[in-house]
Amino acid sequence: MPPLVAGRIPLFLYTAAALLSSIGLADAIYLTVEHLTGHSLECVAAADCSKVLSSVYTNVGPVPIAAFGALAYFTTFSLATLAAFGYRLAAIFLKLIIPAMFGTTLWLLFVQAFVLHAFCAYCLLSAAVTLLLTGLLAALLVRTDA
Repeated sequence: MPPLVAGRIPLFLYTAAALLSSIGLADAIYLTVEHLTGHSLECVAAADCSKVLSSVYTNVGPVPIAAFGALAYFTTFSLATLAAFGYRLAAIFLKLIIPAMFGTTLWLLFVQAFVLHAFCAYCLLSAAVTLLLTGLLAALLVRTDA
């Protein structure tokens, strides 16, 4: 592959990761604000959404789990943006946080499917974003110079 094209692939992947994480960030911030203000969310796509969002699994102590998601997505957005500008340390940390997000997503999907027997559209959006971020990370890891 010509050097110019080869150098643009990581830039594209980091930019895509930043854009994806901004979607996850918006979703997580919305859920956090709604949770903290005490509003009850209604999901159009999933009838059991309120069952998920009102379960004991929505908090870690007094903190809504969506707040941790917002922090993770903000961190991912920041690191992906810095990595796109060539900061190698940001790329290394990005390769640490996305697997942690992936593991958390698998756990939360397990809870929805096998413990609560209900799904939340907002949670599934977050899961989709995290799975796509994991795919982008895999593409970056395949590249030897990423």
